[in-house]
Amino acid sequence: MPKFSANLSMLYQEHTFLDRLTAAAADGFKGVEYLGPYDERPDDIAKALSDTGLTQVLFNLPSGDWAGGERGIGGLPGREAEFADGVDRAIIYATALGCKQVNCLAGIAPEGREHAHEAVLVENLKMAADRLGEAGIRLLLEPINTRDIPGFLVTGTDQFLRIADRVDSPNLWLQYDFYHMQIMQGDLIRTFQTLQDRISHVQIADNPGRHEPGTGEINHPWLFGALDRLDYTGWVGAEYRPAAGTSEGLEWMKGT
Repeated sequence: MPKFSANLSMLYQEHTFLDRLTAAAADGFKGVEYLGPYDERPDDIAKALSDTGLTQVLFNLPSGDWAGGERGIGGLPGREAEFADGVDRAIIYATALGCKQVNCLAGIAPEGREHAHEAVLVENLKMAADRLGEAGIRLLLEPINTRDIPGFLVTGTDQFLRIADRVDSPNLWLQYDFYHMQIMQGDLIRTFQTLQDRISHVQIADNPGRHEPGTGEINHPWLFGALDRLDYTGWVGAEYRPAAGTSEGLEWMKGT
């Protein structure tokens, strides 16, 4: 059976941030993840994790002005110093929370500027992979669909492989989101199996709608069985928008 992690940036929105950990544990989740912990004190989150017995599975590097529409700064020219500061800040939080992996969001590239932004991303990833590796933390890179985030820089697994070849670090891993990849390229399990030795974390949501498993076209029971057959031992992040309440929509997890 897969290990499920609750993405607290989408689930349990009726609760305050720290109370979401309590709610997730009560519903049977064993781990948590979210966009970022940076609005909370590390000690407060660490205490909530200890109190609930949850594992801190993942969070993102600081992603710029999210409210203003930015979706990561990994590939943004002129923001290299901010990105480096964000890596240092993420290490502080990850160390305090016992988190062994962080994800980089590449950001949005204006049309025609993709190559320039990718060059910046490669250099930033080289630096981040080294710094995080020294701290015992994996660096992940996530391809995201361009329906939800038009203009996002990294959109598929082939592009990840091209970037990884240029970064040339053993500490750059793929975050494989089945929802995003169903939209962008399909062939989910075959691609997963091909790249399994490069994948450090997976996430799920159904399509269309990005709601919980069972609301769309992806056969999640078969997918979970395939992950077991392939001996995937990592976490499966529930990163979806509940169609109703979070707790009310967890039948998909109870049946695994």
